Amino acid sequence: MIELKTPAEIDKMAVTGRFVASVLQDVSGRAEPGVNLLDLEQRARTMISERGAVSCYWDYAPSFGSGPFRNVICLSVNDAVLHGLPHDYRLRSGDVLTCDFAVTIDGWAADASVTVQVGEQTADVTALIDSTVRARTAGIAAAVPGNRLGDLSSAIGAVARDGGYRVSTDYGGHGIGRTMHEDPHLPNRGRPGKGVTLRPGLVLAVEPWWGLGTDELVKDPDGWTLRMADGLPAAHSEHTVAVTNEGPRVLTVVDN
Repeated sequence: MIELKTPAEIDKMAVTGRFVASVLQDVSGRAEPGVNLLDLEQRARTMISERGAVSCYWDYAPSFGSGPFRNVICLSVNDAVLHGLPHDYRLRSGDVLTCDFAVTIDGWAADASVTVQVGEQTADVTALIDSTVRARTAGIAAAVPGNRLGDLSSAIGAVARDGGYRVSTDYGGHGIGRTMHEDPHLPNRGRPGKGVTLRPGLVLAVEPWWGLGTDELVKDPDGWTLRMADGLPAAHSEHTVAVTNEGPRVLTVVDN
């Protein structure tokens, strides 16, 4: 069931969104060669504790994972793109790191992700990351009353297609509100004019992700981390966005 939020409730989600954005800015800014993923996890835990937020990931146990998730941030390196389980690994120059983070504050959730290059930058990865950011922007631009969910999916998928990237629809965006995952599911590829009609008060996590090659995924033995099956780097960009009468409102920015 899709639940629409009031303007006052969206304002509350924006408070959470600002915090999520600040944590991602802080953690991704610390991603330098030699930094351990567990140190980044600890930094996120500290910021959550200081703010009095509640992690959406801790003890999360969906059907696609292996038991409860016992970390507060997803850290995915190189060919890993989703649900990366923080572990004892020191970042190296040239690594690609995706940070995905979601919490609730006063009962309202926000969810966002960012992909960065560590140390040495390469042109193909820069273009890959940029494509997911541009796709996110295109999807957000379509998040207006009267459009259909498929209009967002189509806008996202068009950016991937134009860049020559292959898109999986196994995982994508989603509704969000009092919990991290709500209806509806938002695929990263779709047909315009299809799906539910967007109404003011609908809040979505818009999250394009893809890799340099295949669209097929494999799961690590940890039961969580999803990697591109060909071992090539991947990127993932996400914002929490509210559909309003005034246009799309991005909630996961430091100032909104």
